[in-house]
Parts: sequence; structure tokens; C-alpha cells
Amino acid sequence: MRSLLLIFAVASVGLTSCRKDYVCECVKTSPNGTSSETNNTGKMKLDEARAKCNDGDKSETVLGQTYTTDCSLK
Repeated sequence: MRSLLLIFAVASVGLTSCRKDYVCECVKTSPNGTSSETNNTGKMKLDEARAKCNDGDKSETVLGQTYTTDCSLK
């Protein structure tokens, strides 16, 4: 019973600090159409990867034309 409890405790700690590679997909929309691009975030925690990916979100208007970039983890 003690060994089972020890295994569970070690597994719980290992899963909570998990760092892995995530893929960020950015969809760019312009008057000419849409395109997408994927980037690897590198090894990091999920909340760190989500923040890094969301940093790519933007929207701008140039000469009356709107260009947007929407990024999310996949």
C-alpha cells in the first residue's frame, strides 16, 4: 500500500511541472485572403506557451484595409 501511495505522489508531482513542445498556429487575414503559419513554442508549461502564442495576435488598418492575425495553440 505504501509503495502504491509513493508511486502516485511521484507521478502527481511529475505531471504538474510538465514542460513540453506546443504548436502555435497563426491565421493571417487580409483583403487578399487568408494564410496560416505554425510555430513551435519550445519546451514550456501550457500557460507560458499560451501567453507566448497570444502575443502574436494583432489587428491593424492600413489605407482603409484591415489586416488581422489570430494565434492559438493547437
